[in-house]
Amino acid sequence: MEDDIEYAVKYDIIKIVYKIQSCTRSNMTASRILTETAYAKINLALDITGRLPNGYHTVRMIMETISIHDDLTIALSSGPGIGLSCDMVSDTLAVSELSCGDDNLIVKAAHKLLEYANARGKVPGAPDSAGLDMHLTKRIPMAAGLAGGSADAAAALRGINRLLDLGCSVEELCEIGVTIGADVPYCIQGGSRLAEGIGEQLSILTAPPKAHLLIAKPDIDVSTAYVYKRIDSSDDIRHPDIDGMIAALDRGDLKGLSSRLGNVLRDVTCEEHAIVPELEQFMRDNGALGALMSGSGPTVYGIFDDEQSCRQALEKVHAAYPDIYASDATFIIP
Repeated sequence: MEDDIEYAVKYDIIKIVYKIQSCTRSNMTASRILTETAYAKINLALDITGRLPNGYHTVRMIMETISIHDDLTIALSSGPGIGLSCDMVSDTLAVSELSCGDDNLIVKAAHKLLEYANARGKVPGAPDSAGLDMHLTKRIPMAAGLAGGSADAAAALRGINRLLDLGCSVEELCEIGVTIGADVPYCIQGGSRLAEGIGEQLSILTAPPKAHLLIAKPDIDVSTAYVYKRIDSSDDIRHPDIDGMIAALDRGDLKGLSSRLGNVLRDVTCEEHAIVPELEQFMRDNGALGALMSGSGPTVYGIFDDEQSCRQALEKVHAAYPDIYASDATFIIP
């Protein structure tokens, strides 16, 4: 039965791609190839406000786009079907488990977007022969709390929408995106946002002041499901001052922002992995105004008010922790 369903889904995708093939060149308004940038994110603040009957948690988070990014190149191919290839920029990314098959969020996003467009009669504007070939250049560490997979899925939705001239609005892309992952709607839009609901309800915030960031991802695995389960059973949760941070953003107060960094998931991860609080303290000892774990971890970031201090701290991280991923970055303001 499951095999029949899987076959039916794949057959429907093939039919959709053949619909793309049937379009005339006069309908073609997009180029045959484009590259979308998939930016990572960090959480300046992350709070859990409740749990839904379906097991999802409601949250209140302040999210920011940072300059570390993947590149997703999308091209029209000569045959039907959706193909994805991947390469990693650095061995220190620890992404040996990266799959480029149907379980990759990029491929899932492509399928869902084509199904959505087909169901609503959005005829793709493509030349006579058109499948999709995609290539991911991976720079964002995986399973890091940086939304790398969600950023890639968001890039696929934006890019395919443009390439095939589907005409889907940002709201429609976000509607599709949330079925792939709670962070995908944010990654579609980016910038400084307050995220509520399960993360899909987004409000624009004042952009952060200019700053320099140090990003360090230990070579460890953190189970997001385990972290949330532990939070559910905890009676002692330190909630971040999100309203105070929003006020600091409005004032352009980098020190005020940095002093209010907070993440309710941090303490659980720190209990299991001492390297996380160690890195936070290391960054503060080397000039960071503030340092915090992003998401469910294990990535730690530090906020610096000048580039030289950030670069010096980066060199010290490389020297003290030669086996972990570390990079400098900045906030991206759309």
